[in-house]
Amino acid sequence: MTRYLINRILTSIPTLIAISLVVFLILALAPGNPMGEFATNPSITPEVRENIRRSLGLDQPIPIRYLKWVWAFLQGDLGYSFTSRSPVLGLILQRLPTTLWIMGLAYLLAVILAFPLGIISALKRYSILDQIVTTVSFIGFSLPTFFTGLLFIIIFSVQLKWFPFIYNSTLQVTNLQTFWQQIQQSIMPVCVLGFYQAAILMRFIRSSFLEQLNQNYVRTAYSKGLPKLNVINGHILRNALIPVVTLMALEIPGLFAGSLVTEQVFRIPGIGALLIDSIFRSDTPVIMGITMVYAILVVLFNLLADLLYGFLDPRVQY
Repeated sequence: MTRYLINRILTSIPTLIAISLVVFLILALAPGNPMGEFATNPSITPEVRENIRRSLGLDQPIPIRYLKWVWAFLQGDLGYSFTSRSPVLGLILQRLPTTLWIMGLAYLLAVILAFPLGIISALKRYSILDQIVTTVSFIGFSLPTFFTGLLFIIIFSVQLKWFPFIYNSTLQVTNLQTFWQQIQQSIMPVCVLGFYQAAILMRFIRSSFLEQLNQNYVRTAYSKGLPKLNVINGHILRNALIPVVTLMALEIPGLFAGSLVTEQVFRIPGIGALLIDSIFRSDTPVIMGITMVYAILVVLFNLLADLLYGFLDPRVQY
């Protein structure tokens, strides 16, 4: 196990280096000027703009800038935003609680809905319940989140006036009343994201269970007279969860990056909104910081998924 972990970590290092290099080159060569906002300001002379450009290190060759960024990143310094001059790490930490609150609740809702419905749908194949669940899940992942988000706003905010359609980022939870306001403004984005993720997860769980139900070891377990619940818990569930764990390991790091579209629809000041704003402003340090933290989380959760395979299936050896 230890040797396997060390090998996986060592093989992850070239992957992260390649990701950082590709993203940095794309950002450095892409059209767009971080100094664009200063160019439209008549009070900033060309000499001042050149001094600012030099202070940001934009006058140096791309390889030098990349090596400096890597060295700073290894020391835990993600740099400073070109536009706000604030530390990138501070900007990420400032937006992270909102993103985790919305995305975490949405994924929790998705798991709560998807697991029981997906399993029951597979066990009751071709029943009315299975057809209803299958139809709803097809509709769920066929509709893009920006459409369902706008639909929710029109129905529940404009027509029924139940929930606010813009997320109030200045709201401070200090008592029960403000906590209820926080819940109210979170319900629509959580439901939009939760239903979409639940639909995908539900289809995946149903397919995985159906694949295991026809295996010989399941027939053997039933032929031995084992109760159905014991066969499901002791034999089917573990094997069916292996591909589900892979899917969840790829989705959970996305909780950090936020939802780019849904955060824009509901004006949620999360990591996704910060990333979109930084791309428009060619704010390279912020984009690199968010991308690299996300890449590291993907690598770590893939490693965690590989370790869980051994727990779910004892035949997996490291």
